[in-house]
Amino acid sequence: MTSAGPGRPRNQQPSRPGATAREEILDAAAELFTTQGFANTSTRSIADAVGMRQSSLYHHFKTKDDILKDLLESTVAASLSFAKAVSSVSSGSASAEVVLHALALYDGTQLCSSRWNLGILYHLPEARGGQYEQFLASRRELRAIYGTLGVLASAPSSGAAGNPGDLVFRLIESLVNLRADGLVLPSSPLEAADAGLIICGRGNELPAIRTQSALIIERVSGGLEDF
Repeated sequence: MTSAGPGRPRNQQPSRPGATAREEILDAAAELFTTQGFANTSTRSIADAVGMRQSSLYHHFKTKDDILKDLLESTVAASLSFAKAVSSVSSGSASAEVVLHALALYDGTQLCSSRWNLGILYHLPEARGGQYEQFLASRRELRAIYGTLGVLASAPSSGAAGNPGDLVFRLIESLVNLRADGLVLPSSPLEAADAGLIICGRGNELPAIRTQSALIIERVSGGLEDF
């Protein structure tokens, strides 16, 4: 992540969530990028939303692109860490379909419950530039884990065309558009994860899968590694 320095102190109390001025800048930028668009947002408007001088913002981020880079990477980081933690579980006591459901549910919950709907920034032309390679690489890695689990989890009778894990990945990311339309519900991540397992031909096993999936999420979220 790019940072130009520690920044200067401000004369007013923080106006946004965040333990530091940098976190407040990211929160303000996330709101503005997702509500009025990246191209229509200036660093001055971000600074104004935080309550700092524009020159002070540059002590934390050199450019608006640097802010977008941090925000994009934040949308993948938690889910990728979770995916890495559970991707080997399918070779142990938990089946691949359970692990895939847990990943889909966790990932979908992250996309639906974040303060701002940052997933809509994935489609920005700017997000395809070379300076965003870390984000793009992380997203590819996450997608590959979905793919591997999908192959292992798919029932022989599923009839799914292509890689079912990739279909599940796309299904979970579709929650971003559902949220943008104001249609996402608290139950949406679970419904999407369930739909992913139906794609894999595991619909009849969903009650048991849900129970085991929830247990995996609880254990990994609690930092436990012994399955």
